[in-house]
Amino acid sequence: MAKDERPQSMQIIEIYKSLQGESSYAGLPCVFVRLAGCNLRCVWCDSEYTFQGGTRMSPDDIEHEVRRLSPQGGLVEITGGEPMLQEREVVPLMQRLLDLGYTLLLETSGERPLEQVPLPVTKIVDVKCPDSGEGDTFRLANLTALTPRDEIKFVIASRRDYEFACDFSRRHSLSERVASVIFSPAFRKDASGSRAVSHCLVDPQQLAEWMLADGVNARLGLQIHKFIWEPQVKGV
Repeated sequence: MAKDERPQSMQIIEIYKSLQGESSYAGLPCVFVRLAGCNLRCVWCDSEYTFQGGTRMSPDDIEHEVRRLSPQGGLVEITGGEPMLQEREVVPLMQRLLDLGYTLLLETSGERPLEQVPLPVTKIVDVKCPDSGEGDTFRLANLTALTPRDEIKFVIASRRDYEFACDFSRRHSLSERVASVIFSPAFRKDASGSRAVSHCLVDPQQLAEWMLADGVNARLGLQIHKFIWEPQVKGV
């Protein structure tokens, strides 16, 4: 049977180069491959434009665009939406980009199975807190798929979210499982205009003070791209 690329094509929203805005890689140049589709509906979501639409692209097309944007290798993030909804197609793509020498990140909610993600990929797993409206969606079996290179992120919109993140981190010994545990203030999804902390649902200073008072073994993370560019700007 002749080789047919069509079953491997993916629904892609956009591919662009910017600075990594989150995680321990924040501030580094990064090519973002944003896949379409998400099965969660977080109340503060800033990526609702990914829920539908996009363009079908083959692995060859995606590789070509990544190489064009970053011909000397470097950092690539697979994101969404929820990229693992296209697991059959995206796992081979991740291995393909690894084989080309790229450093690869995967941004995921952890609601879908992660066992098939290639080991060299750094998984940045966004465990949903209660005020997201999608609490209790993290697939606990994914804890066994975590490696010491991975990162767990909690997007925090309230004191309740903060206490959930602290409790979840302690119960599952996250600091012993992964490279970084990140507490990040949620951003208002309708934020526009000024680049200001007033757009955060929890003031970063308040979150920092909670973490210091409680001796939390976690990193405070800010979405730095929303302070470099206006918060409503896409493709950054």
